[in-house]
Amino acid sequence: MQTPQPTPFTRVGIVGTGAMGRGIAQIAAQAGSTVQLFDARSGAAHAAREAVLQQWQRLQDKGRVQPGEVQAWSERLVPVATLGELAGCELVVEAIAEDLQAKRDLLAQLEAIVAPSAVLASNTSSLSITALAAGLHHPARMAGFHFFNPVPLMKVVEVVAGLRTAPAACQQLMQYARAMGHTPVAASDTPGFIVNHAGRGFGTEALRIAGEGVADFATIDRILRDQVGFKLGPFELLDLTGLDVSHPVMESIYHQFYDEPRFRPSPITAQRLAGGLLGRKSGEGFYRYTDGQAELPPEPPVPQVEQLPPVWVSPRAARRAELYQLLKDLGAQIETGAAPSSAALILVAPLGFDVTTVAVVERLDPARTVGIDLLVDDAATRRRVLATNPATRADMRDAAHALFARDGKAVSVIRDSGGFVTQRVLAAIINIAADICQQGICSPADLDRAVTLGLGYPVGPLALGDRFGPASVLEVLFNLQTVYGDPRWRPSPWLRRRGALGLSLTHEEA
Repeated sequence: MQTPQPTPFTRVGIVGTGAMGRGIAQIAAQAGSTVQLFDARSGAAHAAREAVLQQWQRLQDKGRVQPGEVQAWSERLVPVATLGELAGCELVVEAIAEDLQAKRDLLAQLEAIVAPSAVLASNTSSLSITALAAGLHHPARMAGFHFFNPVPLMKVVEVVAGLRTAPAACQQLMQYARAMGHTPVAASDTPGFIVNHAGRGFGTEALRIAGEGVADFATIDRILRDQVGFKLGPFELLDLTGLDVSHPVMESIYHQFYDEPRFRPSPITAQRLAGGLLGRKSGEGFYRYTDGQAELPPEPPVPQVEQLPPVWVSPRAARRAELYQLLKDLGAQIETGAAPSSAALILVAPLGFDVTTVAVVERLDPARTVGIDLLVDDAATRRRVLATNPATRADMRDAAHALFARDGKAVSVIRDSGGFVTQRVLAAIINIAADICQQGICSPADLDRAVTLGLGYPVGPLALGDRFGPASVLEVLFNLQTVYGDPRWRPSPWLRRRGALGLSLTHEEA
């Protein structure tokens, strides 16, 4: 491994040797720093060193690093017995439990030990850097240095400035992150910083969809994987992270933003956490796990329909011309009259509205009306999503399902929902990201970079907004707010202005 650039810190202290502390120690030693490990628990620092050595040995056994590199790194990783031994460190990173008072007490002790020029950093994921630094005599030296687990693999780190953090401290940490082979992103001190803040829409909106009975967990996961390209669906991700971690973060960010509706948690996760259904770690969460593998329910079979009815498309349907072409490709009998015949399957393709609202407003027969989600270009998705309304006849539902599955593409049929599934989740993600930019928490480029690396999205939230069109995203949000009357979907001013002006969301302002 090559060190990307010289490290600004030759001697670094790590306090706390859990998974995060060990990970930071590993990459710090690989970057060329002498790393001193301290943990108040007896023997924990030595055990952490052994765990890191084993990790390096596995890399060597796989041929990813050379024996000489492992030897050099090992010599730079040094357990210490007292905090006082960190006196010569130029940087000390605390990685202890998420307890505000415990962290403040530790930082006050460290300030009295290290040199005045030393930087103090916290790996906190949820606590205010300003609050952590408030008890220090020199809060300008204190910043957030938030890595993600597993640290060696998750290549993003948030460098967080508190209200009194000196720019020089952040600049040193940014440089150090690069020396570690990571990508630093600059954030101001707000709840959730960038990644945990921007990630709120994915899980909370999916939970709300499930809570409304629109679709089951597996169907929602399949839709978001196949229509958008997420590596994991929201419920797969919650199971992987564990509700003992995810639900408290949801509640923390919600309350830190004074009950902002966009971040409202779900009683679904509260109940499951209380019941011990944590996810993979407990063997059951949103899915059951056998030998670490999820037991997935089978996809509903495509209905057998002897004769398909003719199809009439609403003149207000999104991507109407593309929908007509798709129907031709599928061999549908298409009606082109001003109104549907009494036998026709009626198709609507709304943005943000539910099928019920469209049927009522357009005076369509709801018994024969089915919706299709066309936010995403059909050629770019592996799954089509249809929605019924409460009055849709079973034969029309089955006919629509059979028709759109004719070419072998997967089809999910959900209950009525403003914005289907994909529209709702994408609009929530993009809107929250836009508001992060509105608040000046970070730059648009750093936001997309952080979320892509930190959450594994196919592209960043703002790039997603550009892909589907800011105007279309705004239409979804406005219509969702109309359907539900909930301020959670009110558009961010940042998004509204750029959508109105036809600007790219990834465009940096002058």
